[in-house]
Amino acid sequence: MNSFAVFRSPKTCFYGNHSFQKLGSVMAQYGKNALIISDRVMMDLGYIEKAQHLITECGGKSSIYLGVASEPTDIYVQEALHQLQSEKCDVVIALGGGSCIDTAKAVAVLAANGGYIGDYMGGKKIAAYPPVPLIAIPTTAGTGSEATEVTIITNTKNDVKMMIKQPAFMPEAAIVDPVLTYSSPREITAATGIDALSHALEAYLSRKAQPMTDMLALSSMNHILPNIRSVYEDGSNSEAREAMSLGSLQGGMAFSNASVCLVHGMSRPIGALFHVPHGISNAMLLPAVLEFSKNHCTGRLADVGRIFSIEKMSDSAAAQLAIDEIKALCRDLNIPNLKGWGIDPQAFEKAIPKMAADALESGSPGHNPRVPSMDEIAELYRYSYTYSYQTDKQTAGGEK
Repeated sequence: MNSFAVFRSPKTCFYGNHSFQKLGSVMAQYGKNALIISDRVMMDLGYIEKAQHLITECGGKSSIYLGVASEPTDIYVQEALHQLQSEKCDVVIALGGGSCIDTAKAVAVLAANGGYIGDYMGGKKIAAYPPVPLIAIPTTAGTGSEATEVTIITNTKNDVKMMIKQPAFMPEAAIVDPVLTYSSPREITAATGIDALSHALEAYLSRKAQPMTDMLALSSMNHILPNIRSVYEDGSNSEAREAMSLGSLQGGMAFSNASVCLVHGMSRPIGALFHVPHGISNAMLLPAVLEFSKNHCTGRLADVGRIFSIEKMSDSAAAQLAIDEIKALCRDLNIPNLKGWGIDPQAFEKAIPKMAADALESGSPGHNPRVPSMDEIAELYRYSYTYSYQTDKQTAGGEK
């Protein structure tokens, strides 16, 4: 650990079943006129109507931007920003998955500081003024974006997912209501759940880990790992939904302060170029990257392995157990490898130099226990393309 560390989180987090009911009173603390950034699915589910009713009950008003139709892009940001300015909104509410929350973060910062969102990448431009207050309400248990100072926005001109990290992107308040995740389909539940696991795991293995993030990362994994299969198989399992929401929130707090590592660095270019959902591309890479990193983080990876078993074992055996169990999880959640997703092999090979360069430029691989070269990242992409989630024991036993 460094000689000192910094820990940031939203000023207020409301967590628990039916905490969504607090929206109107929370918003009233910050302003009177909200822009709700969301998507058509949230409208169809009735969540937007409910949000507007809660706002009206407390004397506020709202308008709606529903243009978020995929992972967030600079186009969505500009459209929503224009609407905020034309409607003279003084509060931003993000209601939805990570794409809605990341879009809202960018809008809140640009509304007060101006410029293009890409200007803020890599600290080239620092937000000098406080953003428009943002209330983040996740409807997946997942991204953890409600508790991070990170936004990821795709530059549509060069197909680069811009990872932007500054304190100004931290929401003012987060409302984490597990009831809102009940509507999440099993495929989204799997993708966002493994994303949350990746956040916690990488935060724990990161070179920037600190005691506060270690505590949250371990708690996050202890909530996610015993429950992710249950909620995938039965989305009405309330206890599992609650555990996943809490694990996601904790994982977001952990990685926002400790950073993600190589998995996320490699995952973003896959999403930008081949439009693989973020959680799925993380899962496609996670076991292979853990294998690559194992000898440089055996003790910490062993801590993860011991979540799966109380049997006494060496650090090396426990670390391998962690990898094997995560492989099994990917298999049980029906995560395909890159080939199985349908990515053309020639197109993928052609894209590898750009993806490796973009991954390195993001900075995340530099926090990995084993810091890779560009050539090693390129080889990991090739290895992951046809990666098998079978363990050595299963292969030896003839399991297919």
